[in-house]
Amino acid sequence: MSFTNETHDPQLRCWLQSAEEADCEFPIQNLPFAEFRRQGSNQAFRGGVAIGDQIVDLAAVATAGVFAGAAQQAAEACAAPALNHFMSLGKQAWSALRLALSRALRQGAPQEAAIQACLVPQDQAEYSLPCQIGDYTDFYSSVHHATAVGSLFRPDKPLLPNYKWIPVGYHGRTSSIAISGHCFYRPQGQTMSPDAAEPSVEPCKRLDHELELGIFIGAGNAQGEPIPIQNAEDHVFGLCLFNDWSARDIQAWEYQPLGPFLAKNFASTLSPWIVTLEALAPFRAPLMRPESDPRPLPYLHCASNSAQGSLDIELQVLIQTERMRKAGQAPEVLATSNFVHSYWTIAQLVAHHSVNGCNLRPGDLFGSGTQSGPNPQQAGSMLELSRGGKQALRLRNGESRTFIEDGDTVILRGACQRQGAARIGFGEVTSTVLPAKTLQSKTLQSKTLPAGQN
Repeated sequence: MSFTNETHDPQLRCWLQSAEEADCEFPIQNLPFAEFRRQGSNQAFRGGVAIGDQIVDLAAVATAGVFAGAAQQAAEACAAPALNHFMSLGKQAWSALRLALSRALRQGAPQEAAIQACLVPQDQAEYSLPCQIGDYTDFYSSVHHATAVGSLFRPDKPLLPNYKWIPVGYHGRTSSIAISGHCFYRPQGQTMSPDAAEPSVEPCKRLDHELELGIFIGAGNAQGEPIPIQNAEDHVFGLCLFNDWSARDIQAWEYQPLGPFLAKNFASTLSPWIVTLEALAPFRAPLMRPESDPRPLPYLHCASNSAQGSLDIELQVLIQTERMRKAGQAPEVLATSNFVHSYWTIAQLVAHHSVNGCNLRPGDLFGSGTQSGPNPQQAGSMLELSRGGKQALRLRNGESRTFIEDGDTVILRGACQRQGAARIGFGEVTSTVLPAKTLQSKTLQSKTLPAGQN
């Protein structure tokens, strides 16, 4: 079974020169989606597609009537200030627009002048969340991350019995998900020191990044109708970079018995560009699992998922401390990893999420969970890199880190590279930590309430 088509041809050439540069993140074979407007303007946000260092303004394309049929209808859907309706149209509409854009951007295309008039430079744009995120679920799909973290607390048995049978996940909060470039205050909450008699409320001391991919649902399913694994990817619009920040010390006190709460709901950061699943077709890979591991239960298994369900996406974590920024020093790489190491595939996450009849909706977001590889330098979090805070990382400028400090900017990058295919970039996601706000303690004076109120 082949997932590729004419839009993936590595020989395709674009009439836009910046899309032809060797290190281009957004060549004609990519065409990722975002919501944008011109910086400092009062314009409405609308859908756009990246090509080279430009954005194809899909609202302008729709108004100009550059395309026809399904592609025109899809472009009109992208003119909205959120991509939910476009996502709901399904795989055929996404592919129709992608094909029309690919053909219009090729060298010699008769639509060159019309598309040229619809371009906006990326360095003159600002971005919003690509869609209204109705629900957010964070998974735990990297066995290497689960094992490394588990070994810090359960050295003899790091993985819990369910891990290799079920895609573990929890429901998160959408209100604190922000687009790349945002700054957030260090979270504070209850923590419990080993030598303390009672917990205290204080700023988080063990703030951590999490190297993840965000997975956006496109067309949903009716409540009560599970999505078969064979069709699961038809419901996935695309992927982006995702930093799902974590307050490790707050989580250590609060997570039993119901799991993370305040440790995870204070901030999560998305990259602006969603790379479609179709664009990633040349980078499919077999699902890699030890022969001795349990065979997935029938609803989590099919031949195509085993043969081509994984994706070869190179990932990178960088840090730029406040001192580095003031000195004009470039960010420093903390770790590299790859999504191919994930124990559970995207199709398995979708099939499992809906097996109980849960209805997924356009714009719903899955977090892949921290993506760590088998080697120590492939750890996707500071918790792993510092061995639970016991081993400081030395940076080139002489600073050290066990966890993320105030003023630090964390940057995630991703790209697909393979011989015989065009390089597909994800851009980057950045966010910076601000000092915690001071808690204001106020004495609440009780008031006499009218009868019947309490």
